[in-house]
Amino acid sequence: MPKENRFEIRAGHGQQLGANFDGKGVNFALFSAHAERVELCLFDPSGKTEIARLELPEYTHEVWHGYVPDLKPGALYGYRVYGPYDPENGHRFNPHKLLIDPYARELAGDLTWNEAHFGYELGHDELDLSFDTRDSAAFTPKCRVIDPDAFDWQDGSRPSVPWPNTVVYESHVKGFTQLNPAIPPELRGTFEGMGHKASVDYIKRLGITSVELLPVHWFPDDQHLLDRGLKNFWGYNTLGFFAPASRYYGPAGIQGFRDMVRAYHDAGIEVILDVVYNHTAEGNELGPTLSFKGIDNYSYYRTLPDQHRLH
Repeated sequence: MPKENRFEIRAGHGQQLGANFDGKGVNFALFSAHAERVELCLFDPSGKTEIARLELPEYTHEVWHGYVPDLKPGALYGYRVYGPYDPENGHRFNPHKLLIDPYARELAGDLTWNEAHFGYELGHDELDLSFDTRDSAAFTPKCRVIDPDAFDWQDGSRPSVPWPNTVVYESHVKGFTQLNPAIPPELRGTFEGMGHKASVDYIKRLGITSVELLPVHWFPDDQHLLDRGLKNFWGYNTLGFFAPASRYYGPAGIQGFRDMVRAYHDAGIEVILDVVYNHTAEGNELGPTLSFKGIDNYSYYRTLPDQHRLH
């Protein structure tokens, strides 16, 4: 933990979850019905050094919140959440684990699998009823504050196709673009490739009204796949439901995702995102503590009748 904090934190509000920049600072709000306190951890631009730890000062309607004046877009952060570690009653709070904001709009860095990600001691006789005190921050992606006004959506309108006229084309960003010779090589496998004129024109010619993209939310590669030299293609183990998968970034970064959506909207084509909320990268009760499980396991997950195991 830093020796001193050079950041001020005020009460802020809990009306909008996540980290929201208002032009003068950033409001942080995190839902947790059972936490006892929450710490906001700020990091340097590399994401490796924690530069401040600020306790969220207010709790309103089960939302912890605070406002940091003068904090700018690009700031990196994560949370440490305090409360009972009582798996038998559904609670798995462990402040030694840096947690990802479920409402983060962008994640920076990769997830490096490490035993420190687990809230319990791997190999312990009591399994997940044990408690692990290793710090996971060095191995965890950091959340990044974005500027919501940095992109010009022009008139902000989007297509609204009547259901009787809807023709859905299900597609995968990388699968659709990686080998397409009509797309520049540097854009293949990216949001920018999916939004390239060649892609949009082709889909338009087919008479498609609505493109449904398979998971584009941030997801890690499972360790068992990495051990075999493989990566997760489909993405059904989401870690950040509001953060685009950085593996699909092209030269423009997150801007490429916005450009892609606008390109389809300009062509009169809806963009639908495939989301499966019960598939997360934390797995069952023996999985890692990366976000939801450490923020409020009992609220975010459905537990079996014994409160211990996750359904």
